[in-house]
Amino acid sequence: MQVPLLDLKGQFAALKPEIMKEIEELCDSQMFILGPKVAALETEIAAYSRANGACGVSSGSDALLISLMVEGIGAGDEVITTPFTFFATAGAIARVGAKPVFADIDPETFNINPAKIEAKITPRTRAVIPVHLFGQTAEMDPILEIARAHNLIVIEDAAQAIGAEYKGRRAGSMGNYGCFSFFPSKNLGGFGDGGMVTADSPERVEKLKIFRNHGMNPKYYHHFVGGNFRLAALQAAVLSIKLKHLDSWTAARQKNAEEYRRLFAASAIGEKVALPVKASFSSRHIYNQFSILVKDGKRDAVKAALQAAGIGCDIYYPVPLHMQECFASLGYRKGDLPVSEAVADEILALPIYPESTTEMREYVVATIETALK
Repeated sequence: MQVPLLDLKGQFAALKPEIMKEIEELCDSQMFILGPKVAALETEIAAYSRANGACGVSSGSDALLISLMVEGIGAGDEVITTPFTFFATAGAIARVGAKPVFADIDPETFNINPAKIEAKITPRTRAVIPVHLFGQTAEMDPILEIARAHNLIVIEDAAQAIGAEYKGRRAGSMGNYGCFSFFPSKNLGGFGDGGMVTADSPERVEKLKIFRNHGMNPKYYHHFVGGNFRLAALQAAVLSIKLKHLDSWTAARQKNAEEYRRLFAASAIGEKVALPVKASFSSRHIYNQFSILVKDGKRDAVKAALQAAGIGCDIYYPVPLHMQECFASLGYRKGDLPVSEAVADEILALPIYPESTTEMREYVVATIETALK
């Protein structure tokens, strides 16, 4: 049996007639950049995320970058974030000239630990970027309380968490900004790069829209140095179609996660593997990934066994950001953020996409059980 980590072909086949009709209409209009398709998606994503408004941008990475730019965060400033996330989170901080400051993670949710944030704050701290990793939100109330006490901007990195909820509040609606990615592998994925920024006020939304088009308003009059962060109309058109199906896809991922839990519980694997923890404050986990921890130094052996059996799996993420070569100048050493380092040595993502089958999950768990005997 072949079990890919992700297979989008089935999803596309079901939507192909509607998508191709939309693309044909777009080609006839020749309106490829911004325009009504992008405006419609902005309204839809803002409503879905229960945010004040939204601005379509060119990628999830650019969503983070433009949020920092709009707030004037740059050289001499510090931004606190997690070391256990995709590189774009810290990369955006570095790109504006600010300094990434890393706070360790919670050992169960893998998200930034609020108890570790306050000690990292200095007079130069301007913002905090909590990441809602793998489809589960960070613990936002204490993060927001710390931010209010120190007058910090909160930028939610919700690239993996569209529709996830913290105590009933949607990812992207709690901070000053929420940053989403529509990379094809995301729960809501486009036909290439694309992103969205939600914001807590009409003023911030308007400023985002100016910044994404070289700081220009009106045409050829530049109030700021922005960038070319425009969302393509093709991506918006495809995403609007897919958004209508997102809740059913999320329900399928949640069902698949529960099935994994039952299969692991019925196996002889026991405590050799730790399953993802759904935190008490997490009222909606969307399972962008189903990442287990393989104990006793067996992670790489299990990964090799899965791959040999034709099962897709991957390590998100093998090297925490504070240990990346490009951030060596920040002065971190091994052991400084022990939870992130330990999780990076044990984590392994398994297939959980909506169209995967019970037979696939049975095969995955059986293969892990055999590998750990």
